[in-house]
Amino acid sequence: MSKKALIAMSGGVDSSVSAYIIKKQKFDCFGVTIKQFNNRDINIDEKKTCCSLDDILDARNIAHSIKIPHYVINFINDFKKQVIDRFVRGYQIGETPNPCIYCNRYIRFEKLLSYAKQLDINYIVTGHYARIEYNKKSNRYLLKKAIDETKDQSYVLYCATQDQLAHFLFPLGYFYKSEVREIARNQGFLNAEKHDSQDICFVQKNNYSKFIEQYTKKNYENGNFVDTNNNLIGIHKGLIKYTIGQRKGLGLSLKKPMYVLSKNINNNTVTLCEEKKLFAKTLLATDFNWIAHDKIDNSIRIKAKIRYKQSEQWATAEQISKKIVRITFDSPQRAITKGQAVVLYDGDIVVGGGTIL
Repeated sequence: MSKKALIAMSGGVDSSVSAYIIKKQKFDCFGVTIKQFNNRDINIDEKKTCCSLDDILDARNIAHSIKIPHYVINFINDFKKQVIDRFVRGYQIGETPNPCIYCNRYIRFEKLLSYAKQLDINYIVTGHYARIEYNKKSNRYLLKKAIDETKDQSYVLYCATQDQLAHFLFPLGYFYKSEVREIARNQGFLNAEKHDSQDICFVQKNNYSKFIEQYTKKNYENGNFVDTNNNLIGIHKGLIKYTIGQRKGLGLSLKKPMYVLSKNINNNTVTLCEEKKLFAKTLLATDFNWIAHDKIDNSIRIKAKIRYKQSEQWATAEQISKKIVRITFDSPQRAITKGQAVVLYDGDIVVGGGTIL
């Protein structure tokens, strides 16, 4: 039986080179571009972000050039429910969510895998920079950092289950970005120099609050800025406009630098503090997914990171209840943020991760 692979092709250079590599490995390949939203439905320029007609045409061009079929599949309703609505709801309850994690978890790892299984396709291939390796000793699939740590995306992939890891291939995990572009140039791919997407795909210019206001058709009420003693400092312009650790854009004239410490949705206040009060050593996380182990019975020494671009920091992890993991860092961490992910590492292996409470 031939090995069949469904290639998730966004129109970018990474997924295009992934398709080329897998095709060379004698897989029976099918290229698909996921239609995640209609730009006009969320009030953004038709030529901006992913899912544009240009992106679909780029993906189709590459698929045809390497002689594999290409299809567009409509996941608009699922993307709205599982990614956009979760993102908006998170901000509305005072969290700072990560929609890229939602997209991987609910669209690629769940919806796309289910779609592939219905078609009797063995594997799904994406352009993520990470590695999946099977460990015979532990009888588990391991998620590992990419060789090119400057591009590593293992942080946003921590939610993959054992079954999902068994069906996914990340060929770029063994390449440097410069090598990927060189392959694309050598193959004459039209997107060899195409810029990488930096922002959230459905939010223009990283303006989260504007997107949420337009999407929900709501105006979010002004409220009070207060200090840690609940003294009034000024008036904020709506809770969704602020994130933990923020200093710029507060619209206040202050005698000393102040930063967002917390947001209270019950009384619509934003608490500000001096920078030193942003640091904490302990966090609680829920919805935890263990990859390297089924579970942990005792505390473990690991490294952890609390945001995508942060380097890992030494910490101790312990399961304090069925649903809650406590992470205690050796050194205080700045601006631990509710709704973001904490991901644990043992060297280049992703031990697991969860959502910060």
